[in-house]
Amino acid sequence: MKKLVLFDLDGTLINSIDDLADSANYALEKCGLPLHTVEEYKYIVGDGVDTKILRCLPPEKRENKELFQKVKSIYMPYYSAHSQDKTRPYPEIEALLSRCNEKGVLVAVVSNKPHTIATKVVEHYFPKIHFVATIGQNDETPKKPDPTGVKRVLNQTGVSPADALYVGDTCVDIQTAKNSGLPSCGVLWGFRTKEELIENKADFIATDVQELSKIIFS
Repeated sequence: MKKLVLFDLDGTLINSIDDLADSANYALEKCGLPLHTVEEYKYIVGDGVDTKILRCLPPEKRENKELFQKVKSIYMPYYSAHSQDKTRPYPEIEALLSRCNEKGVLVAVVSNKPHTIATKVVEHYFPKIHFVATIGQNDETPKKPDPTGVKRVLNQTGVSPADALYVGDTCVDIQTAKNSGLPSCGVLWGFRTKEELIENKADFIATDVQELSKIIFS
């Protein structure tokens, strides 16, 4: 049984793609720029806000720093206000987290979502779950796959990497685990494909929450 499980947030604990897409499209529309589909956003998100905004822009406009800042300045407050419109936890996730709490398995979130929004979202959707830490991206925490956030949780809890597990749905999450010296588990209910997780050499792949539970508690 694992002693500590660190989770990615978007695409792993919560299905947030509609709110992420709607908020980005709102900012793009305000700036007179082309919009993207929800499916396209599954590959736009995951690497932090700045990368997301760059990927949203037409290729010929990505060097325009003024336009970048304008889109970001519209996106950030709008998404903060609308991050809970359509977002929902994935089925059975809360039950898994509750079981971790009951069995003494520590749980934490390490996300590339801006820290203030990450903490707000976690508190809103999982008010009954005790997380030892919720870490999003800010000036003190470089975006994943940098291992800073994960290592901070390991230091805080005193759990060795071998006794921990990092769970996520993208190549960034698998790379984060490798950079932190942790085993990784890719999940298939999120935003990316099984092929991406295999290509990045995930140690485990969970088709559903029951399978993830077996990996955690075995």
